[in-house]
Amino acid sequence: MSVETMVLALELVGTFAFAVSGALLAVKKGFDIVGSLLLASLAGLGGGVIRDVMLAQGVPTAFGAPLYLIPVALAVLVVFVRLIREDRLRRTLLAFDAVGLSLFCVMGSFIAYEAGLNPVACVLLGVTTAVGGGALRDVVANEVPQIFNPDGVYAAPAFLGAAATTTALELGIFNAFAAVGIAAGIFVIRFLALKFRWRVPLAVLRPGPVR
Repeated sequence: MSVETMVLALELVGTFAFAVSGALLAVKKGFDIVGSLLLASLAGLGGGVIRDVMLAQGVPTAFGAPLYLIPVALAVLVVFVRLIREDRLRRTLLAFDAVGLSLFCVMGSFIAYEAGLNPVACVLLGVTTAVGGGALRDVVANEVPQIFNPDGVYAAPAFLGAAATTTALELGIFNAFAAVGIAAGIFVIRFLALKFRWRVPLAVLRPGPVR
């Protein structure tokens, strides 16, 4: 499998995973099918659109290639007919969100690297791609974005995945196996963070009483 084919596959799978998380959130909030489609689109396509706008390379891929709408529509459908539902697997929404996060941090960093950005910018854009769609989904649904939830590290695994991807690219050892391996590692870290409720330090070391 070529690297280009691998990146396309990662993006489509990640889009589907994030879109499922959006559709499940719509179910949780009691939205109709239109609301489900909106949240699924924001979650599945939002991070990539933000990335492409920041790269300023023309029309975002999600708008220029109808192929990317297929995983979004499929995600809405499988949730609508209850093939995937929150009560079948504990924290199903967060599980699919973790899949999207792990794939998008790899894919976002690779696309930024191919666009000629420096390593630091590649890492930052990889993280933005990974967390952007989920943040848009949660804000529109009036939820606290996962990136701001102290229970279960979110951005930190994305930073690790983006940094690992950029390092592999710089060393010339990035390939399909490396991409899948990095994504799998980030998923495991995110899953463990949720399971054991790992936390990152709060914004203040010793918070005092709120006045």
